[in-house]
Amino acid sequence: MGEVKLHGSWASPFSNRVVWALELKGIPYEFVQEDLTKKSPLLLHYNPVYKKIPVLVHGGKPICESSIILEYIDETWPQKPLLPIDPLDRAAARFWIKFIEDKEATMRRIFVARGEGKEEARRESLEVLRTVEERGLGGGGKFFGGDAINMVDLTYGWIAVWMKVLEEVLDMKLIEGPEFPRLQAWAESFRTAAVIRDHIPDHQKMVLHLRRRREELLPPPN
Repeated sequence: MGEVKLHGSWASPFSNRVVWALELKGIPYEFVQEDLTKKSPLLLHYNPVYKKIPVLVHGGKPICESSIILEYIDETWPQKPLLPIDPLDRAAARFWIKFIEDKEATMRRIFVARGEGKEEARRESLEVLRTVEERGLGGGGKFFGGDAINMVDLTYGWIAVWMKVLEEVLDMKLIEGPEFPRLQAWAESFRTAAVIRDHIPDHQKMVLHLRRRREELLPPPN
C-alpha cells in the first residue's frame, strides 16, 4: 500500500486526530514532527497552498487538511470503518463533523481574548457546547456513533483532551458542572479508550505550551 508518513505537531489537535485514526486502523506510519516556527521545505513542498499541518504522505503522495485525511484513511483502509455504513447515519455523522468545524473559529476566540471579549467568547463557546450536549449526544451509546469511536468522535476529540488544558490556562470552567453530563461522560469515555489514552500529549506539557502560545498571540492590553 506504500509508506505512510504524517507531518504534524505533537501539540496540534488536528495532527492528533489523524494519529488516532491511524492507530485505530492499525496502520503503520512514521510521525514527522514539524517546527511550526520554521516550516520545513518538505512541508512546504507537500502543502504549498496552505503551508499547514497535518499532511499525510502515502506512497509519496500528500493529502492535506485533517478532515480530508480522515476520509482518505477510511476509504483506503476500510477495516474498522470510521463512518457508518447506513447512508442516513453517515449523513448525520457528516453533519456533526461540519457543525464543529464551522464553530471552531468561534471557540478559538476565547484563547486570544481579554476582558469583556473573553467573557463574550466564553458565552459563545458555551452555546456551541450546549448544542452538542442537547442535540449531538442523544444516541444512548458511549460515543457519537454508539459503542465504538468513529470519525465524529475523532473530530470532537480536542474537546475531550484540550478543553481541560484550556480551562487550566484560562482559569475558567467550560464543560465541568451539572450543565453538560453527556459531554462529560463522552469525554471521559474518549480519553480513557485504549488507543486514545496511549496517544494523548502530556497534560502539563500542553499547559506550558499553550500558556506560551497565548502570550505570543494575545493583543496588548488597552
